Amino acid sequence: MELLEQAILEKGKVLAGDVLKVGSIINNQIDVKLLAALAEDICAHFKGRGITKVLTVEASGIAVAVLVAERLGVNAVFAKKSKTSNVDGEVYCAGCYSYTHQKKNTLIVPKEYIENTDKILIADDFLANGEAVTALSEIIRQAGAEAVGAAIAIEKGFQGGGDRLRAAGLDVYSCAIIDSMSEGKIVFRKL
Repeated sequence: MELLEQAILEKGKVLAGDVLKVGSIINNQIDVKLLAALAEDICAHFKGRGITKVLTVEASGIAVAVLVAERLGVNAVFAKKSKTSNVDGEVYCAGCYSYTHQKKNTLIVPKEYIENTDKILIADDFLANGEAVTALSEIIRQAGAEAVGAAIAIEKGFQGGGDRLRAAGLDVYSCAIIDSMSEGKIVFRKL
């Protein structure tokens, strides 16, 4: 998506360890017009798939998931990264290594929020190694529901997660895919 690519080039910053800082557009500060355009683009791709819920991981993926869910007319659900006192009852859980935070999390979703009849779209702000999408897919599998696909704002294609998920049969749609990046230079995959 050209609008997102332009915003990344103008406001993104490549940091050490293959980290792309885009806090001024989709993380710490959210460019709502850009996010609305992303949601429209994502919904156009997944139109007519019978999606009943959008699932993401706290916290940065929530904005993307909520706008996509609103446009699809369904609820958004987010997995917590640890069990808290306000999560009771039975839960679905799956392990997930966070590339950004360099630590292992256990993603948790209360069972009451996913039904076996759900057709779920996974949504997130970033895809690097594919750990979050894999963990969310596992939660969907545990619930007996269907993973319709994964909608990603920015994919770091050079890390291979998206390509592995696609090879496994998941419809991964990314608004921007970065094939390489270094200080001062970001190369996007032609879609």
